[in-house]
Amino acid sequence: MHLHKIFKRTLLAIWLILILSCLLYYFTHPDQFSAKKIATFLKTYNDYMILTYLVISILRGFTLIPSTPFVIAGGIIFPGQEGLILAISLLGIIGSATLIYFFSDLLNLSDAIEKIYPHEKLKIKLESNYGLFFVFAWSLIPVVPTDAVCYAAGASKMNFLRFITAVFLGEVILCSLYIFSGSSLLEILK
Repeated sequence: MHLHKIFKRTLLAIWLILILSCLLYYFTHPDQFSAKKIATFLKTYNDYMILTYLVISILRGFTLIPSTPFVIAGGIIFPGQEGLILAISLLGIIGSATLIYFFSDLLNLSDAIEKIYPHEKLKIKLESNYGLFFVFAWSLIPVVPTDAVCYAAGASKMNFLRFITAVFLGEVILCSLYIFSGSSLLEILK
């Protein structure tokens, strides 16, 4: 086996173990991922809170853990700074989506997706006029992980500009709803 393939398979195995471990922890310890708990954690990095929040927001995508509690945690950490929270949240989500899109090729996920759904059919669907709407709708729905569609788009080689535009539009609406509904949303989640 070629050394490059061994590297990709090893990287894929490590990533899958990371995802499974993170998701297992996420589902067995949901209290650790509450917006309040995340905000408390981030506040421990007082001098670097914005940078820490941004880095965690970007890297979070590799674990498939939802961004929602992180966006809401921003409201707790930076009250009254909705524009800042929206900017950091979107930078994190777009940064994460971009990394995932290109990382999916490094992991050779197109082979795995090909077995589930023929690559050309997926590419045709994502490149069609409805592809942009599909990614947009997927990004807008809070109960489905946007990261999953990022992996599929990257593996199928969907046009990056169309992909990132759709993710941005869906997420700007969703994050704005979370952020600008502010205190009423936090009251519901308490």
